[in-house]
Amino acid sequence: MKIPFNKPYMTGKELHYIADAHSRRHLSGDGFYTNECNNWMSKCAGSSSALLTHSCTAALEMSAILIEIEPGDEVIMPSYTFVSSANAFVLRGAVPVFVDIRPDTLNIDESLIECAISDKTKAILPVHYAGVGCEMDKILEVANKYNLIVIEDAAQGVQSTYKGRPLGGIGDLGTYSFHETKNVISGEGGGLLVNNQIYSERAEIIREKGTNRSQFLRGMADKYTWVDIGSSFLPGEIIAAFLYAQMEEAEAITQRRLYVWDLYHNQLKGLEASGILRRPIIPDECQHNAHMYYILLNSKKARDSLIVYLKEKGIHSVFHYIPLHNSPAGKQYSKSIGELIHTINASDTILRLPIFSELKEEEVAYITSAIYDWNQSTR
Repeated sequence: MKIPFNKPYMTGKELHYIADAHSRRHLSGDGFYTNECNNWMSKCAGSSSALLTHSCTAALEMSAILIEIEPGDEVIMPSYTFVSSANAFVLRGAVPVFVDIRPDTLNIDESLIECAISDKTKAILPVHYAGVGCEMDKILEVANKYNLIVIEDAAQGVQSTYKGRPLGGIGDLGTYSFHETKNVISGEGGGLLVNNQIYSERAEIIREKGTNRSQFLRGMADKYTWVDIGSSFLPGEIIAAFLYAQMEEAEAITQRRLYVWDLYHNQLKGLEASGILRRPIIPDECQHNAHMYYILLNSKKARDSLIVYLKEKGIHSVFHYIPLHNSPAGKQYSKSIGELIHTINASDTILRLPIFSELKEEEVAYITSAIYDWNQSTR
């Protein structure tokens, strides 16, 4: 078999909606399909408003502008995340302050946040790794105590919940990703979730290059002009049309991925019991979306050996983030609190297995059998 790591899914309606978008004679963004996507995100996250963006990176950069990040401000976040989580704030002159992750969920360790707070701290950025919610109650408690802003990086968390609350809809602001590696996709794409209404009006302006265009089109302003800083953060209608077809099938997509995730989880139980690997841990209060299925090996050597073995069997598996605090830019622009032991261990030992909606039962069985065979071959 040849099994790719990811296979972008199409519902069957994408091309029809793209053609319909063209027939409406509006392709530049903020048309019919953009509005439909905005409404879907707002409903999905329970947000007061939501804005489609061309990427989750764009949504994070908008967040940094919205909360008025200034040079020298500090934002607490995990080092085990994608570069955009930190870069969005570095671009405004802020300093990412990295704390370690929890060894169970690989999310930011909420117990370490308070110790990282200084008089320069402006915000906390929890990243919901693999679509599993961070301990948001504790994070919000700390944020309220020190009057800090909470921005959820829910790039991987579409349709996941924490204690029944949708990820991305819990903090002051939240961000989504619709990159082709995510569950619901548009190739490139993202969204900003505005949960604190004080940001709603300005978010719209920042997204539209700092103009009041949207207000003007709604008849709320008599002139269309430059009123604030901003940039071009919105996608075109072609992207929105493709994405809306995915959003309509989001529940079915998630349920299919959960089925595949459960297959992996059950079939790898024996290797965990033997101490060969560790499977993902999902806290009782979290409902995940099966964004990824990963295993943690006992060493970097074992992880790298398994990647090579699976490749020889036609299976594309991958590791994940290189910790940002160890990167060249991370050493230049950020600071760390503590040794980040769990962050380094996760980076060295994690292995992500193929998971996508159309992955077949026999393919999952082939993958897991190959992992068992690898274990026998290393004895």
